[in-house]
Amino acid sequence: MKELIDQQRTFFNSNRTKNTDFRIEQLQRLKKLLLDNQNRLNEAIYADFKKSPFETFTNEFGLVFLDIDEACKKLKRWSKRKRVRTNWVNFPAKSYIIPEPLGVSLVIGAWNYPYQLSFAPAIAAIAAGNTVILKPSELPSHTSRIMAELINQQFDASFFHVVEGGISETTELLEQRFDKIFFTGSPNVGRIVYQAAAKHLTPVTLELGGKSPAIFTEDADLKMGIKRLIWAKFLNSGQTCIAPDYILVPKSLKEQFLAQAKEEIIQAKYAVENGNYIQIINDRNVQRLKKLIDPGKVYFGGQINEAERIIEPTVLHNVTFDDPVMQEEIFGPLLPVLVYNSLDEAVTAIKNREKPLSCYIFTKDSGLKSKLLNELSFGGGAVNEAVMHISNSRLPFGGVGESGTGSYHGEAGFRAFSHYKSVLEKANWLETKLKYSPYSEGKLKWIKRLMGIK
Repeated sequence: MKELIDQQRTFFNSNRTKNTDFRIEQLQRLKKLLLDNQNRLNEAIYADFKKSPFETFTNEFGLVFLDIDEACKKLKRWSKRKRVRTNWVNFPAKSYIIPEPLGVSLVIGAWNYPYQLSFAPAIAAIAAGNTVILKPSELPSHTSRIMAELINQQFDASFFHVVEGGISETTELLEQRFDKIFFTGSPNVGRIVYQAAAKHLTPVTLELGGKSPAIFTEDADLKMGIKRLIWAKFLNSGQTCIAPDYILVPKSLKEQFLAQAKEEIIQAKYAVENGNYIQIINDRNVQRLKKLIDPGKVYFGGQINEAERIIEPTVLHNVTFDDPVMQEEIFGPLLPVLVYNSLDEAVTAIKNREKPLSCYIFTKDSGLKSKLLNELSFGGGAVNEAVMHISNSRLPFGGVGESGTGSYHGEAGFRAFSHYKSVLEKANWLETKLKYSPYSEGKLKWIKRLMGIK
């Protein structure tokens, strides 16, 4: 690991990655590599999850290709020095900010979207001019293997390299000194990454998770809201960090909400053979989710095929915040529905818990929308929609508090892997004596007068 990092540091110090044409060339090479091998990449992810080519493109590579295209188009502008105003104290001078790459970066990907959550931050790192060591999750082993094979064959290890492995390999990587670490995963592992980075004072972006709520108000468009919500919840069989984790509905709408949610699930015909449903990642997570299903609170679904690692879409009702399903991020196809008597009650319940990665508000009332957006803290979210905010690269994506630190996507990703160097450039044709010794009462009066202080 140390030898690999030393090679990348040597390459970075050669200044080749400072060249924006070089960065664009590498990004275009990556896109071509992925396009040329789409069939193999589809086969690998199907072997891990039974994810269809349709969802593999729309949920994984579609976003990756958009990221590459945007970076290739805009990174030269993002990389330009920016002039800023100079204050009177430094006259005559000019001031500017220069974006520069941080150096050798480590990207640790997540298993639930193994391609998108590995390549998206790597693309941002390359666009910003860094070298990249990518550590994909070992859980979807087929996708990890093909990423390593393709990248390591087509890219020089001193610039972009995939390291496979589990806990021991990740631990060894984290013992090394990087200039940037980007991690996507659980808060528990995020803490380990943060602690390891602190030993070297390495800047870190943590994309974590949490229990993301969806709130329906009494005036919400139930039909459209439920349609969008159900799609967002059961996308990837609920194994999405920004999936609606639980629903809060007014007591008056509970039965109507449940009935329409059930109908929407039935109409969607979720099944692996229909290409719109996937397996749970492994047996351990099947058993974890199984324990969260209280048979007495199943409104719809609840059936589990353990041999195939399939849990059907499940709606739970009569749920309270004390139930086991509300004690951890679900990360699976279970949808708890909770009721509230007043909106303030719902707001208080959310605020009493860790800040979520996402929040979804379903309402037609602009006043209620403003109230919820103003009072609730969350990483990002949507109004009358769910999950789709991730598809707009102009919206920085990231968490807050327990759900993460830092953000990326589009220019925010470029900034995440850059240092913005501030420079004051002074002219030589004039210099004031006010700042130099000997000091005097007269000089101090002039300084105060110029600062507007009496």
